[in-house]
Amino acid sequence: MAKVYVFDHPLIQHKLTYIRDKHTGTKEFRELVDEVAALMAYEITRDMPLQEVDVETPVEVCRSYRLAGKKLGLVPILRAGLGMVDGILKLIPAAKVGHVGLYRDPKTLQPVEYYVKLPSDVEERDFIVIDPMLATGGSAVEAIQSLKNRGANSIKLMCLIAAPEGIEKMEQAHPDVDIFVAGVDEKLNEKGYIVPGLGDAGDRLFGTK
Repeated sequence: MAKVYVFDHPLIQHKLTYIRDKHTGTKEFRELVDEVAALMAYEITRDMPLQEVDVETPVEVCRSYRLAGKKLGLVPILRAGLGMVDGILKLIPAAKVGHVGLYRDPKTLQPVEYYVKLPSDVEERDFIVIDPMLATGGSAVEAIQSLKNRGANSIKLMCLIAAPEGIEKMEQAHPDVDIFVAGVDEKLNEKGYIVPGLGDAGDRLFGTK
């Protein structure tokens, strides 16, 4: 069964408070999301394997460490997921970035894939799927299935906040995908918004309504 990791780091929780605040403007909102994404990336990569190497310092040769194992791939779910990518790339600039675009069918209300572009070496990468909100879980489930259909076999999901309903749907559909969030909120309302949430992340990131 998938594990759910809730980051309780004081800096993450402090910045998340301002992200939630309806008085936070677009510029500051973007900056805060960027910063929290970087802090979360620091934690989500904690188990990345290392290998010992020799490095020559100005004084002498010593044993040190470099990243080993699979390369990393970031996959934001369009469009709101884009707001978290730069923060992660600041820590891991060599990561490749793919994209998954989904829209909600107005009749069935189910997510429909309209765009997928991934690195060519899908099977050789550890992927982090990125979306600020895990609400109903429909988009995350579909995006992760898109990756699996193309050969991805190592996937994590990274969100700012999640609703219990979204977590449950993810656990049912993809029990092998661990979920990393800054906060788990109370519930979804009748419109499918997370309560208390932070509103529409895409609109707040890009200044649209």
